[in-house]
Amino acid sequence: MFNLILFGPPGAGKGTQSAKLIDKYQLVHISTGDLFRAHIQQETELGKKVKALLASGELVSDAITIAMLEEEIGNHPAARGFIFDGFPRTVAQAEALDKFLEGRGDKIGTVIALDVDEDELRKRIAERHKVSNRPDDAAEKLVKRIDEYFGKTIHVLPFYEGQGKLRHVNGIGEIDAIFSELCQVIDEHLK
Repeated sequence: MFNLILFGPPGAGKGTQSAKLIDKYQLVHISTGDLFRAHIQQETELGKKVKALLASGELVSDAITIAMLEEEIGNHPAARGFIFDGFPRTVAQAEALDKFLEGRGDKIGTVIALDVDEDELRKRIAERHKVSNRPDDAAEKLVKRIDEYFGKTIHVLPFYEGQGKLRHVNGIGEIDAIFSELCQVIDEHLK
């Protein structure tokens, strides 16, 4: 089984690239954002809590996020591997993910950080908000989400760098060129 974390700030292209990687490597995509939106749409108790947190631009608690993630992994017993998108956001989450996977006799294979500067992120998310009208892409929440990433979430990278699993890919450029670089990193790991 091959497990990949695709890491990057909001608007870095994780969702776009994940879709292409899923097709090529037959992996299951687990996006905490998608899980949150599904729970919100289904109006579950968890979804109501998540909706309130996201509406204020806050991160969902580790306990809620990890429980949802473990449930989702359990829903795919025949998976060849997973792409984790938007998770982990803290070192505590990274440690919890490692522990959970280890308990299943598994591990994270590679962590790829899509590097995109803040100006480009703001442009991309503003455009995405126009097209999809996602409430978490609204201008006032965008600043908070980007600040949260660069102030807190980015500190997860040294955790994986210390394990020798971190690779960087430039997330600015043509979608197919970025995809090609991602595939090179993954193929090196799979050799």
